Amino acid sequence: MQDSLAKIYESLGIDKKVYELAEEVLAGLSGRFNRIDENAELCQLKVLRAFQKENVSEACLMGTTGYGYNDLGRDTLEKVYAGYFGTEDALVRPQITCGTHALALALMSNLRPGDELLSAVGRPYDTLEEVIGIRPSKGSLSEYGITYAQADLDENGLPDLEEIKNKINDRTKVVTIQRSKGYQTRPSLSVSQISDIIKTVKSVRNDIICMVDNCYGEFVEDKEPSDVGADMVVGSLIKNPGGGLAQVGGYIAGTKECIENAARRLTAPGLGREVGPSLDTLRSMYQGFFMGPVVTASALKSAIFAANLYEKFGFESFPSASEERHDIIQAITFHKPEGLIAFCEGIQAAAPVDSQYAPEPWDMPGYDSQVIMAAGAFTSGSSIELSADGPLREPYTAYFQGGLTWPHGKFGIIRSFQSLVDKGLVTF
Repeated sequence: MQDSLAKIYESLGIDKKVYELAEEVLAGLSGRFNRIDENAELCQLKVLRAFQKENVSEACLMGTTGYGYNDLGRDTLEKVYAGYFGTEDALVRPQITCGTHALALALMSNLRPGDELLSAVGRPYDTLEEVIGIRPSKGSLSEYGITYAQADLDENGLPDLEEIKNKINDRTKVVTIQRSKGYQTRPSLSVSQISDIIKTVKSVRNDIICMVDNCYGEFVEDKEPSDVGADMVVGSLIKNPGGGLAQVGGYIAGTKECIENAARRLTAPGLGREVGPSLDTLRSMYQGFFMGPVVTASALKSAIFAANLYEKFGFESFPSASEERHDIIQAITFHKPEGLIAFCEGIQAAAPVDSQYAPEPWDMPGYDSQVIMAAGAFTSGSSIELSADGPLREPYTAYFQGGLTWPHGKFGIIRSFQSLVDKGLVTF
């Protein structure tokens, strides 16, 4: 079998020495991979329990058109999400186009002029800067008289609980907690750390809404932020919970009041969640959520393998090869643009779709510097599929995520390493 594998890797452009090196790295990861599989089993059963509790039937897989009144499948899917996340309610819609849209919807529907938004973990992800108004933009929260404050992280890049307390004032209405690192090299947050932040906020004022940007974090641990007191958890269906099958959509799970506010902002006051056709999206949304835990497990294995392989050759990785994982993103720093570009070229070359093309940096909407993105995906922009991206700025860090299957994730990392070897950026 090993000889057959080596031959097919060679036919896909992988040198024998690179393949053998990768196998050496993988030999020491079986224990961690077993623990990932155990967590996937737990999350899979929790999802299944939510399906069965809501009596999901074949009729739920059929969509509606027009206004979408009495959409059984849409309404049941939202109950399934609420069941898994342990929340009072959920909004899961194809009309929510991406993670940034879901976050903007959650914020804009639950903040009013004169309120203040507080980020508990320093500066937010790039695309939220225009939503908030940190970078001026039409329709931002700032234009509606909603102010912004942030509690900076401590010297270790961790939440500063005292600073969070000090930043809360009478106008603080929502505290946002970004679970994943985004384009930063700070640690991603564990559910336990998120719990500490929420407890800190609620100890000052219990009426403050705690919202968690859960993108890239679903199914990674045995608990979700909603299990430790988050009033809203927000994410994208073309990341973990869509399982690589959902083609569009986002979710907000939380309290009834927060979800009702979001529904009325998504459609219109007086209409709320009663309208919004599901079209032909329901089957993939249901099946994707069902597959999400095992797909996320594949992505986690790919991330851990990447960290272990690249650290062996002196590259910095965040989180490090030995750290526990709290999301599926793996950052690898090259300190030169050629390394970032070569890495992304390798990931693109490993894709099932558009592998014949090379990615190039471009002025991507919502970002303040050029970004290079590698994503030969079945769904455009899906970052639960094998993908990598990064801004063309110091320290030239690639952010790798995804892999619908572990064998594909494994090959993608090996192909990225081969790309650096071919360009003389790695020697051994």
